Amino acid sequence: MFLYRTRFKKEIVAEFLPPTEKVKHDRVIILCDGMPGMPTKQGLARFLSSKGYWVIYPRYRGSWESGGQFLKKSPHLDISDIIDELPKGLKENTFGKKFKLSPEEIFVIGGSFGGAAAALSVLDPRVKKAIANCPVVDWSILRYSEKRETSNKSYTAYIREAFGNGYRLNPKDWAKLHTGKFYNPAFHANEIDPSKLMLFHAKDDPYIPWKSVAAFAHKTGAKLNLFKKGGHLSTDRIVRQYWKKIQKFFDSK
Repeated sequence: MFLYRTRFKKEIVAEFLPPTEKVKHDRVIILCDGMPGMPTKQGLARFLSSKGYWVIYPRYRGSWESGGQFLKKSPHLDISDIIDELPKGLKENTFGKKFKLSPEEIFVIGGSFGGAAAALSVLDPRVKKAIANCPVVDWSILRYSEKRETSNKSYTAYIREAFGNGYRLNPKDWAKLHTGKFYNPAFHANEIDPSKLMLFHAKDDPYIPWKSVAAFAHKTGAKLNLFKKGGHLSTDRIVRQYWKKIQKFFDSK
């Protein structure tokens, strides 16, 4: 099954799938990618489609096929922009096929960098629940993670060298993450409804310290599934392995 492609707000390119079987109510899952990395969640999109969900798999503004500048705008606002346009339905780019869509429930799943988008997405009242897997919840980890990911003194230079135009990123926009306010779930911890957010993380994650996620879970009251081992957990693997738990969470009030 191939994924269709569409565009939101004239900039955000997204792949999408309708449910594989006809459903009475339109339930939507938006997948949020990590960064940096290739867009490879098509298999997960197919899995979720088989479970009866519409699946939207976007590219953040300024990344890959989407227009704009990366991190000029907080990526979680890209998710809100997508939600704005869902009631209009979806138009497939290649042949112009139109799909009617009346979303009754919207969910967000994201991992790592995309875990921050998932966590922040619950601030939007239209999002019912979100799953944040090995999420960045406090960008103070940059002092720790950048040194582990590359020996290049400039992280944005490393991104250009490693991914070319996959991310159109200015150093000044990346620097906004260091302020602790931009795209930072920890800054909004007091605004997050814990009933809307579930976290997954491993204590041996080499990139995102587990204590930062545990502290965020404690402050917000969000449910944290913490594993002794697993490294930087694959979102695809976590969703498939713990789908019954996730579906129960999605179905809860």
